[in-house]
Amino acid sequence: MAWSAIGNLLPRWIKAPSPANLRHLFYGIILGFSLSLTSTSLALFYQARRKERLNAHFEPRPIELRSDEVLSGVTGLIGNTPLIRINSLSDALGVNILGKAEFLNPGGSVKDRVALRMIDDAETAGLLHPHTGSRIFEGTVGSTGISIATIARARGYDVTIIMPDDVAEEKVKALHALGADVERVRPASIVDKKQYVVSLLYILAKIPPQNCFRMLQNNAQLNLESTLRLIKPHLVQSPSSVVVSTSGNEENPEDLMNKPRGFFADQFENRSNHDAHYDGTGPEIWRQTNGSLNAFVSGAGTGGTVAGIGRFLKSMNEEVMVAISDPEGSGLYNKIKHGVMFDAKESEGTKRRHQVDTVVEGIGINRLTDNISLALPIVDDAFRITDAEAVAMSRYLVQHDGLFLGSSSACNLVACVKIAQKMDWKEGQTIVTILCDSGNRHYSKMIYSITNVARNDEYLEKAGIPIDSDLIPAMISSL
Repeated sequence: MAWSAIGNLLPRWIKAPSPANLRHLFYGIILGFSLSLTSTSLALFYQARRKERLNAHFEPRPIELRSDEVLSGVTGLIGNTPLIRINSLSDALGVNILGKAEFLNPGGSVKDRVALRMIDDAETAGLLHPHTGSRIFEGTVGSTGISIATIARARGYDVTIIMPDDVAEEKVKALHALGADVERVRPASIVDKKQYVVSLLYILAKIPPQNCFRMLQNNAQLNLESTLRLIKPHLVQSPSSVVVSTSGNEENPEDLMNKPRGFFADQFENRSNHDAHYDGTGPEIWRQTNGSLNAFVSGAGTGGTVAGIGRFLKSMNEEVMVAISDPEGSGLYNKIKHGVMFDAKESEGTKRRHQVDTVVEGIGINRLTDNISLALPIVDDAFRITDAEAVAMSRYLVQHDGLFLGSSSACNLVACVKIAQKMDWKEGQTIVTILCDSGNRHYSKMIYSITNVARNDEYLEKAGIPIDSDLIPAMISSL
């Protein structure tokens, strides 16, 4: 049929294109398709060549940073730590045991998150101003002090740390290297005026009241009276000597900003401790596991870690089990199990004047802090961990995984094994815990070298710690 005949069949308002125009349109489509196909092929070819060149020069790494990512100073390194599978335990138990590698923070522990949040919140509230000669005070067994000192160096603050004199020497050396002033006191109960946090309060009582601050749960200014009330019978000065006025400053506010201040970080009662984990560590764990975890385990010293992470995970899935690993001498185990803050070593006839000695540092407590109070409603279970179990787990991890971890991390992983023993879970269930710090802070106190076992055993025997290298394998095989 001729093209003109086809045109006659169309309605009047439709004008058929001429054969020449149709040919041009057809050629245009063919040409466009050819160019598109050619350009796509060339792009894929050059992309593959570029990838080959990169692979030829660089080995794959377990952690990849974006090429456009430049972090702001040492604080930019805090957080976003990887979640690693503990292969030896996971393979033996048939349960995925994952550890949040907090020892990779720049200050070497999970406390970097807390120190950064406490200082940030204090600056936001106007209680601290950088590079004014201000000083941060804290009572700690070491890790929090090191984290505070690390960040304080970057922000222009001085630091005073009060700590027990039985902590590992490596922590003291790290604090001195960071320029912190360190005062060591004998371990004592919180009701003893020589206890390390209480000793710090005596120092604070000597600071001019208008320049001494601490944080309250709502991040407002507060006097130290609530904390000093614990030691009021022993105070040389009245608690009113450290009252801070929140209004009616007689001096110009700008002049006050430039004056040196004292700030009591108060990790035990400071809500920033909890918030650092609720806003940071908890969401990271949830994303890294794609929300697929069955239990979370953590020790509790101040309570901020288990409270913050546990409350976040529970808010996302109420079925997630939250458990505490508690060392000997701590009362949290019985608080969770029986509602009483009590340890068997404090029973009548055996109670000591001071706290029970243990090689485990950083976790365990015998009083309720604000942060622990936040954790109690969401904790489902608790596990008592002995020194022997902690030491055995430390050695086991070195020998089987090449992981050189601290005592609190070892306690957490023993608790993971006990959870797997207790729960009737199917294969492939996931338990997440915190790897708080590395073993390089515990050489002098919790030695677990596999090359000098004789010397280590002698040290542990003097400390009264039973030595059983088969303890962890036996615990695993009992499943």
